[in-house]
Amino acid sequence: MNVAFIEAKLDEIIKELEKEVMTVLMDESLDKKQTNLHMKPLTSTKQILVNALDSIKMVDRLGREALGE
Repeated sequence: MNVAFIEAKLDEIIKELEKEVMTVLMDESLDKKQTNLHMKPLTSTKQILVNALDSIKMVDRLGREALGE
């Protein structure tokens, strides 16, 4: 499994999410409640991606250990 490739792709996605976050934060037409409503899905998505990457790394590590690498 090419973990470095997966990590690079997830990093690209996270960078795009961060751009969306900045767009929401800079939108002065949104009040605090609207901003928070826009931010929650972005924050949750980023956390899901980070957790998925951690899981992939753990599975890869355990697989390598099982193979004796």
